[in-house]
Amino acid sequence: MKTIATCAVMLAVLLLNACRTDKKDAVVFKFDSNKEVSGKKIAIKDVVPDLPLDWDDYDYVSIEFRSTTPQRFHLGFTTDEGYNELRLVSYVPKAWNKLVIPLRFFREAPAAMHDIASTSNQPRVTGWINLGGKRGALRGVDSIGIRMRAPVNNPEIELRGITLHKEDPGDEYLEKIPAIDKFGQWKLGDFEGKIYSEEQLRKEWDAEDAAINEVEDFNYSLYGGYLNKKVKSTGFFRTEFINGRWWFVDPEGYLFLSFGINGIRPGGDLYTKNIDKCGNMFQELAPRELFIESANVSPETHSASFGVWNLYRRYGENYIQESAKMAVRRMTGWGINTIANWSSPHVYSLNRKAFILPLRGLGTTNSLMGLADVYAGDFHDKLDKAVEENIAGYKDNPFLLGYFVGNEPAWLTKEERLSKLILEGEDCPVKTEFLKYLKKGDTPKRRKEFIYKTFEIFMKSVSKSLKKHDPNHLNLGIRYGYIEQLNDELLRMSKETFDVLSFNCYALAPDHAKMDYAMKISGLPMFIGEYHFGTVDRGLAQSLWQVNSQKERGGAFRYYTENGFAHPGLIGASWFIWCDQNINGRSDGENYNCGFVDVTDRPYPHMAAAAKETAKRLYYIHAGEKEPVNVYPKAVGHSPVPDIWE
Repeated sequence: MKTIATCAVMLAVLLLNACRTDKKDAVVFKFDSNKEVSGKKIAIKDVVPDLPLDWDDYDYVSIEFRSTTPQRFHLGFTTDEGYNELRLVSYVPKAWNKLVIPLRFFREAPAAMHDIASTSNQPRVTGWINLGGKRGALRGVDSIGIRMRAPVNNPEIELRGITLHKEDPGDEYLEKIPAIDKFGQWKLGDFEGKIYSEEQLRKEWDAEDAAINEVEDFNYSLYGGYLNKKVKSTGFFRTEFINGRWWFVDPEGYLFLSFGINGIRPGGDLYTKNIDKCGNMFQELAPRELFIESANVSPETHSASFGVWNLYRRYGENYIQESAKMAVRRMTGWGINTIANWSSPHVYSLNRKAFILPLRGLGTTNSLMGLADVYAGDFHDKLDKAVEENIAGYKDNPFLLGYFVGNEPAWLTKEERLSKLILEGEDCPVKTEFLKYLKKGDTPKRRKEFIYKTFEIFMKSVSKSLKKHDPNHLNLGIRYGYIEQLNDELLRMSKETFDVLSFNCYALAPDHAKMDYAMKISGLPMFIGEYHFGTVDRGLAQSLWQVNSQKERGGAFRYYTENGFAHPGLIGASWFIWCDQNINGRSDGENYNCGFVDVTDRPYPHMAAAAKETAKRLYYIHAGEKEPVNVYPKAVGHSPVPDIWE
């Protein structure tokens, strides 16, 4: 029999719960896959009746939600100044969680950073944020909107809480069942090819080991050039314009097209991600010691790289060396002939494939949005020393294709913002020179001219130093963020400083008309530094260009690559990236399904098959002897969502 005191406590709890008015039952947002954009706006009072309309006194908003999909969604608020939204991705689809969004992301432009990704991507514990939309004050906040572009499989998002905070309360995973299994896979959903046991995984690894030596003939030379045609050899890679088409020429004199993959680092990103605040998200964590060696991790930081852990399971203590050898074997089997940017020295130092190196430490900074203070008294000496250190050990290596000078500088197309950062910032040499330049007139045009003048000094300085220390290898230029940035002035400067014009191009296929113009003005062959396609079946986000299945990833890869190389000026293209990103995000938050290899160290069959077929055809396509594949894929990009709702 219950005591009176016990009954009183129970009654008090019931009354307390009955009086809570902080939130109502979950509101469900349903997304229609038949629509280009699907979503709705609702009154905030339908979720939280008493939330203030004026958010000036708050710095964080927390949303409590559950999404059936890892697909990127747009979340925004209607204010007195209009509608203001960001892009969000959940690391824990099918799980309730709290994701905290700093309100400065809605109020002001992102902080000045070095490149586009670090400017836009903001990591959290249970998801990540990609900045976009318009900025403004958060007053009169009366409604919330959630929408998706090209939603896959009619997903849903349930929203049951919105709270405001002055201090960051931290994200929170709210389920008892872990979201990520011991292999680094999505635990809350099933998908084709999922691993459920170590025994199953070892059988698949053994099957690949047995089949990997069945290499198809791609008619490649020692360096990956085409035995179809040979011209003058110099012992190093160079470029040549032959019968109206640009080509690389390999060290033996064979025509060469760079067909590569970025980030060939077995196991994926070897950075660390602090997981101390992830709660119950993980089924099991890898030993700390595993990452101290491979990723130069502080022993005090408990971090997770499931891709590396799976390599340790596969190969044991020699996992770094053995996985590097397997990467080269896979490349040979798939027809991939270039180890592209940001790859592991354990792979390219084997000297089995052509490789590309990024130059580091050249003086570009976050505070100048990826520009360098070329007016500093010690700039040229520091630059020269950095270049000399970069090329040490490589200047006589014939497998080195060339060097990239930089990647996606954030200041391009944002020259006015950079100008204000310099002029309103602390005293420094670039500010002194800028003020001196503006004495003859301070106009938007002259501000832009100064920024470009500064950039040109940087480009010419790098080119001069590179030729001094390594005259053998190509200057592949700066990987501009996208081809639309390439105005006449940039094309002129590139012509005078680079051997190859490079740009990243996330699209269904490269735009030949824009490439025609770029080649005409610059007079240079072209290299596409990044492209990819992804989907949402494995708990990962869909990448910058979305398709609806793994099979469609392979088809989109073939369409893009073959149609790109059909252009007479394109001599290189590199897929981004070798291994899927960690399901709980890399250092800037991204968790894309963009790999040729998954977290369990198994190739995606459709990607490998697509690479093989395209590799056999690229020479003939670029030579104009064969047409590129014309099966038009269904794919949707990362561009801003049209201003439409249900």
